[in-house]
Amino acid sequence: MSTQQLFNNYIIPSVGRMPLSFVEGKGSWLTEESGRKYLDMYPGWGVNIVGHCHPEVVNAIQKQAAKLLHAPNNYLLPLQGQLAEKIIERSFPGKVFFSNSGAEANEGALKIARKWGKDKGKWKFITMLDSFHGRTLGALSATGQENYRKDFEPLIPGFSYVPFGDISAIKELLDDETCAIMIEPIQGEGGVNVAPGNYFQELREICDEKNCLLIFDEVQTGVARTGEWFGYQLYNVQPDIMTLAKALGGGVPIGAIVAAENVADVLQPGSHASTYGGNPLVCAAGLAVISVIDEENGLEKARQVGKSLKLKAEQLKQKFNVIRDVRGAGAMLGIELDVPGKSVVGNCLADNVLINCTHERVIRFLTSAFISENEIETAFNSLQNALSKI
Repeated sequence: MSTQQLFNNYIIPSVGRMPLSFVEGKGSWLTEESGRKYLDMYPGWGVNIVGHCHPEVVNAIQKQAAKLLHAPNNYLLPLQGQLAEKIIERSFPGKVFFSNSGAEANEGALKIARKWGKDKGKWKFITMLDSFHGRTLGALSATGQENYRKDFEPLIPGFSYVPFGDISAIKELLDDETCAIMIEPIQGEGGVNVAPGNYFQELREICDEKNCLLIFDEVQTGVARTGEWFGYQLYNVQPDIMTLAKALGGGVPIGAIVAAENVADVLQPGSHASTYGGNPLVCAAGLAVISVIDEENGLEKARQVGKSLKLKAEQLKQKFNVIRDVRGAGAMLGIELDVPGKSVVGNCLADNVLINCTHERVIRFLTSAFISENEIETAFNSLQNALSKI
């Protein structure tokens, strides 16, 4: 039975899937069952910041798998403590809770904010239109896109949505019952949207003034994606809570909540837990990812990749009127079209180049920080050919 038949017969069709069956990956390349190779410009949907199967990450996983795969979280797990230390050293003073995914990390962040605000009469959240925070019910309630929410309503009460980048809209909604504002430093699924000017500085000031928490969802922007360790560092604004996932595990499932010292101890024994969160295997992978970024100058490489992506995208914009805007940071780029991008994705696929279209009209790259200039050139040649066919 073919892989396609297995999926048709046994997999719930909740995800739209391309008819490709990948069996091997290396760097920025994936190999299909047929042996055909594809240049992957959004490896692992933003997971593989160090590329597919980086040798150091693979080696760490293999070594740990031979020693200890899993142990319960009611014991002290050395690698979990070590990974938490590495994260705090690169972010802000606080503590870490580990989960299995970005959605779980966001669920935990919402719980922390609700528990922090309980005795203060604070329980409401303000999040952004076009945001995406995950598909569990709490994270979905925070997501500011109706198309994701509508089939699962009624959702959790207490969430309001405002336009991304609009401070006045936040001021109008924020009241004494607001416990937190939740936001992505750069919106990913919403179209790689970048906030204007001093928006985040003003947001921090408002939260301080009104005594509510600022939560940064860094599931997509965290761990070198933007050319900084974390996206908030682009704006020199520290959140009270930050969530991580995707790139942190290098390909294995991990999520994390980073909570500042003034809120970290809100969760006491029994108030929150995760069976698999921060187990030895995923923490070994996370430590290896951080090591690779440190040892191989990953932050600077992500910045250089960002410059190259933007330059080539701007050059295409001069050639094609169909391109409305180019935006992003580091190894995260959005190219907004004035027509749907589905055919562009299909034409690049025919050239063995994998690109992503989000929000219907935004071509999105979430490349490895270690992608080569030649590989970027190959991808943009394909993109140029695809745009010429519109």
